Amino acid sequence: STAFVLLLIAASAAAFALTQHAKLERSPIYAPHVDAVFSPNGKAKPVANIAFRVRPRERIDVWVQNTKGDRVATLLSNRAVGPNAHVDLVWDSITGAGIAVPDGVYRPVVKLFRSHRTIVLPSPIRIDTKPPTITVKHPQYPILSPDGDGRGDVFRVRYTMSEPGNAILLVRGRQEIFKRCCKTSGEFAWTARNDGHGLRPGRYLLSAAARDAAGNVSKGVPFAIAQIRYVVLARPRVVVRPGGKFALRVSTDAPSVRWTLHGRSGVQPRGTLHFRAPKSQGVFRLYVEAAGHAAKCAVVVA
Repeated sequence: STAFVLLLIAASAAAFALTQHAKLERSPIYAPHVDAVFSPNGKAKPVANIAFRVRPRERIDVWVQNTKGDRVATLLSNRAVGPNAHVDLVWDSITGAGIAVPDGVYRPVVKLFRSHRTIVLPSPIRIDTKPPTITVKHPQYPILSPDGDGRGDVFRVRYTMSEPGNAILLVRGRQEIFKRCCKTSGEFAWTARNDGHGLRPGRYLLSAAARDAAGNVSKGVPFAIAQIRYVVLARPRVVVRPGGKFALRVSTDAPSVRWTLHGRSGVQPRGTLHFRAPKSQGVFRLYVEAAGHAAKCAVVVA
């Protein structure tokens, strides 16, 4: 009985020693770096980069397998590498038969012939070719006057996306804002300015798009027609009798405007402006100015 107990103790000690040795043994593969997601259809991330180091001198195979363990693409075959060799590979989702694999999760695998080991790298690769969707309240018709006076200078609009990614604001089809955060919701704040100056008066089509982590970009979705105006008069031409009174409505976000007509000038609150025509017949120019911008109207006295 005593001999049997001693034998058990010795066996347990040996097993413990082997276990500890296995824990202290360094892996022959170290410093792996694998792209988590990519899209063969996108421009931003069309391939997946796979990199790692091999500690001993080896001959290796490297392949990519699906979740079922089936090999879908061979990246290296029987390649000799030196100690602490850096292996840098690229996978474009194409199999050896020239067929693109479907969307899904895949793992790179390294086989070491001399060490008689096969190691599945811990970082999976996800192929995602489906663009995200972005939702913005529509239709909207904002009016802006980006003159820097703090009134009507910014158009703000909320958006939501189907997955974390980058939101893109397009103005007349050109990228204006690229949100670098990777959230599913946020806000665009369009200042309607270029190189520090407000854009020219007119109408601008605003669209929203989204880019996901794989680099897929959705098509722009129109959601607003923004009008930029600084000073707009209701009529370009007014006919009035000599010395007669007339009114003209002005649209601006400035609290007051300055006007000039036939040598006379004044300041009136915004809204409906009231004037008296010149006593002589002819065509006169009425200028209305606010925040450094002006509009004109032809006053025909007849």
